Amino acid sequence: MSCDLVTASHLDRKAVVYIRQSSPHQVLTNRESLRLQYALRQRARELGWREADVEVIDADLGQSGAGAERRVGFKDLIARVTLGEVGLIMSVDVTRLTRNCSDWYPLLDLCGHRECLIADREGVYDPGTQNGRLLLGLKGTISEMELHTLRARLTAGLLSKARRGELALRLPVGLARDPTGAVVKSPDREVQARIALVFAAFLEKRSAGKVLRSLLAEGLALPRRDRYGDIAWRPPTRHAVCAILKNPAYAGAFVYGRTRTCRPPLPGARPTIKVRPRAEWTILIKGAYPAYVDWESFERIAATLRDNHTDYTRGHTRGIPRRGDALLHGIVWRGVCGHKIAVQYKGRTRYICNHLHRDLGLPKCQNIRAEPVDAAVASAFLEAVAPAELEAWERASAAGREAETALRKAAAQQVERLRYRAGLAERQFDRVDPDNRLVAAELERRWETTLGELRDAERALAEHRSAHDPPAPPTAEMRTAFAAIAGRLPDLWRDPRLGHAHRKALLRCMVDEVVLERTAPDRVAARIVWRGGEDTTLTVDTSAHALSALSGIGAMRARAVELARAGLGDAEIALTLTREGFRSPLRDVVLASTVRKLRLRAGVLRWPEGRPRGRTVRGWLTVPQLAERLAVDPAWIHHRIRNGTIAVSLADATRMYLFPDAEATIDAFRRLRCGDLRHLDFRATHRPREGYQRA
Repeated sequence: MSCDLVTASHLDRKAVVYIRQSSPHQVLTNRESLRLQYALRQRARELGWREADVEVIDADLGQSGAGAERRVGFKDLIARVTLGEVGLIMSVDVTRLTRNCSDWYPLLDLCGHRECLIADREGVYDPGTQNGRLLLGLKGTISEMELHTLRARLTAGLLSKARRGELALRLPVGLARDPTGAVVKSPDREVQARIALVFAAFLEKRSAGKVLRSLLAEGLALPRRDRYGDIAWRPPTRHAVCAILKNPAYAGAFVYGRTRTCRPPLPGARPTIKVRPRAEWTILIKGAYPAYVDWESFERIAATLRDNHTDYTRGHTRGIPRRGDALLHGIVWRGVCGHKIAVQYKGRTRYICNHLHRDLGLPKCQNIRAEPVDAAVASAFLEAVAPAELEAWERASAAGREAETALRKAAAQQVERLRYRAGLAERQFDRVDPDNRLVAAELERRWETTLGELRDAERALAEHRSAHDPPAPPTAEMRTAFAAIAGRLPDLWRDPRLGHAHRKALLRCMVDEVVLERTAPDRVAARIVWRGGEDTTLTVDTSAHALSALSGIGAMRARAVELARAGLGDAEIALTLTREGFRSPLRDVVLASTVRKLRLRAGVLRWPEGRPRGRTVRGWLTVPQLAERLAVDPAWIHHRIRNGTIAVSLADATRMYLFPDAEATIDAFRRLRCGDLRHLDFRATHRPREGYQRA
């Protein structure tokens, strides 16, 4: 056989036969196709190449032609064509070379540039000519179309089988297939009990971290699958616990399309697998497998796991209850901007909305003291749950008994499994030839290790039984006693032995979120959104930045002046105002210092006759006396002494600031207050060393 396209320049170079099968299964089963590809060496000799100049590249057996990333043989072929070493590329058809046009057309361009021919079973083509490139281009396009057609057929068959729930997906540990192909629970009862224990513990504790800590505290392992698919008992991890809680197969559901493969943009990078949201699952068939937990409980677990993740930016999740003082941490929102409010524990506990400050550099739009808001919400919560206290206590007691029983059963099953392993190791050691010391020593070591694990498990089980008695069910006497103390729930709520995390967990059983909005400088509207959609709005008095910001400052000032003119002292006035519902800017009660400010600003300067006025020095004025003469707050004078506006030294004997008791002193201070003077200096005045007394 000869061809007009083959020239002497082609024969001076190599003829390469490229061989490929798409999968290892095809390599083992499609032997005839493989023989047909190797027979192309004879075709090359018929075209004029010598036996020594015909080479075979079969490094890509078992590799798909959809891409060139993993095909070492194809890359080697491209490199040799680029170097001008190849005069002819032979393949059964173009599908063996590639099924991707992005790889096919660059090969045609390269072969046309290097004058390399391409041949298949039907003929020899020159990619450098118009007709040759046209035919080869059509063959490459048809080859790529065949790939998509085959993939579409396979995908359609797979989806059809998945819609019936008959697709054999990999089952998690705890589920297995019997000889007929039906899915059943694992025959190992310890595996069944351990999977059920994880779900029961989470439904009680509502936290994957707490489930993990309880398993570690009891020394319980979790069943996992090793690289060969066999069951292996390993120490629990957070990932293992979450993998069990999030797998819908344990709820009896067949799911296809729960994950998707993300191809990285960089060549050579490994693809990543991401879990799709529930709404994007392709196929969901409930009741296809035997269930460890019902579907409603599984959905509640999934919602709790999502809610336990604290998210301040995207989702409205609340986060797990933590040990901080803020009762509403994770469930408090701002009414105007709709952002979640953060908690600040620096100084006093406060609720702060700082999204605008962080993102746009604007001032913080919300800064509220946490104590009054927490107290108001807790009071509303206690009032709402009072009728359901007994029922909640019974449910909690029943859940505690079930959890304690499950833990004891799991520990006993673990001891039983280790006892079997110890017996098996003993039997293996007894059957070994004593002269074979290498094998006997290893079996003896395994036996001793298993016995140590068994002793530790038995000791832990005995300690657990002695230290943890399962709670008894409530008796009629206990019900009566509980009903008698039902009104003490507020006292139990304030008990310091009840941690902050427990209070938050109790609160979230009935409260979805709390929306705060400051309606006045010293008042906050708190809207409590209960489970079920009902809401309650409370008005909470909180701290104000100044005395003038208080809502009832006018009535408070008038009442304080009235009581002062009636002869009452500042402390007595403060107590009376507190009883009448007034308060100071930063306290829930009225302080004596607040009364003094109100009295001085109203011009009520002196105490009534017969009341003590503090220490006095004949011929000198102290700071309180001077402030009373000027009708100002003593803090006004002290502030200017500290910043140097008023220069004065402490008296040696009294260790007080003293000013001459003269009209010139009063006039100087009045001019300083009006702005006529910028500085006063009393350091040159005489300081008495003795003679001060109490009036």
